[in-house]
Amino acid sequence: MVVNKTFDVAIIGAGVAGSALTFTLSRYSDIKNIILFEKYSEVGLLNTNPKSNSQTLHIGDIETNYTLEKARKVKANASMIANYIEHFGFEGSIGFRRNKMVLAVGDDEVARLEARYHEFKELFPYYKKMGVAELKEREPLIVEGREETLLALGVEGEITTVDFKKLSESFIEMAVENDKNVQIHYNEDVVTLKKVGDEFEIVTKNSTFRAKSVVANAGAYSLLFAQHMGYGKDLAILPIGGSFFFATKKLLNSKVYTMQNPKLPFAAVHADPDITANWNTRFGPTAFMLPKLERYRQLHIMDLLEAMDIGKDTLEVYYNLLKDRTIRNYIITNILDEVPIVGKSVFIKDARKIVPTLQSSDLVFAEGYGGMRPQIVDKVKHELKLGEAKLIQEGAIFNMTPSPGASTSLAIAKEDAITICRYLGKKFDFELHEKEIVNR
Repeated sequence: MVVNKTFDVAIIGAGVAGSALTFTLSRYSDIKNIILFEKYSEVGLLNTNPKSNSQTLHIGDIETNYTLEKARKVKANASMIANYIEHFGFEGSIGFRRNKMVLAVGDDEVARLEARYHEFKELFPYYKKMGVAELKEREPLIVEGREETLLALGVEGEITTVDFKKLSESFIEMAVENDKNVQIHYNEDVVTLKKVGDEFEIVTKNSTFRAKSVVANAGAYSLLFAQHMGYGKDLAILPIGGSFFFATKKLLNSKVYTMQNPKLPFAAVHADPDITANWNTRFGPTAFMLPKLERYRQLHIMDLLEAMDIGKDTLEVYYNLLKDRTIRNYIITNILDEVPIVGKSVFIKDARKIVPTLQSSDLVFAEGYGGMRPQIVDKVKHELKLGEAKLIQEGAIFNMTPSPGASTSLAIAKEDAITICRYLGKKFDFELHEKEIVNR
């Protein structure tokens, strides 16, 4: 098989993470030869697709599972996406200014959110506290039929909603505009990745390539690539899928998030005006174990079994999750959410936390919506690794399930680009990056 020329950097995966890195290296470094591999026919067909996510720019202001320290970091990182959208004129086509809020229901949640407001208001000075009267004016269906106490922290006038697939497409378009050798290879499934001397050999179903460095942004497959090279053997994948329900008519103008249960590692229910459905209201997500690595794609059973690595250590993690009553009940409920006919009758109980008068007949299962959120299992510590999971070896980076991944994709790209530049002895243009991406 003919080996193509050697590239400076090879990137595997053209979701928002891979496309952001391609753009960042092309525009802000003096690296000349970059190749991006995508096994499907276009950018962002999996979790980056707006049908697979909530289309929310997670900046830390309504995510009640974040500590102040994490929210500060996420705000700085996610703001890069908003800055990019503003600087390059993509507002109204990729990013949108839509109101959002976090809603507390009942005395306990209201007290927690009130305390959170005082702790976080310096970081998010634009918070708008809203009681029943204000909520009734802005989103009357949240209040109608309600007896519990309510409090919300609202966000207005900020870029809160992003079509991450279109964002990824813009990254690629801008990357190839530069006077460099930037090659985008679609329908190019990477089969093997290995180190050959000082370089990496990337074998696809079509050809063989060489690169001085490599970055895998391929979700669960990033871990498989790493493990085939002998790294990350202490990790495994817990494949978690999520689904959504649509309201039969538009109910809300704002994104409405609910308070996170601190015992649950998965997102609390929220409602979002959906970009792909004329801003109709989409509720979700559910969260359940699904034996696939990619939703709505062909099942590769051997890849799944290898990624899950079911043995004593991974089973202990599953057991620890299931023995907790709160988590166990949550898992059972979310499994029932997926059962045809009865699913929405189960899910309606969660959705009514946002719209109390909602009826089962007001919801339809969002067919074709939802994605996979593979969680990393630490087999040594016997726990789920929530948040960013990354392996860095000499000349190679493997990114897996960073959270919030799409929202912080430009920040992750900057970090990885700097690491690659240092390894290759190349320069990163901090001044231009600061001007266009960091400063607003």
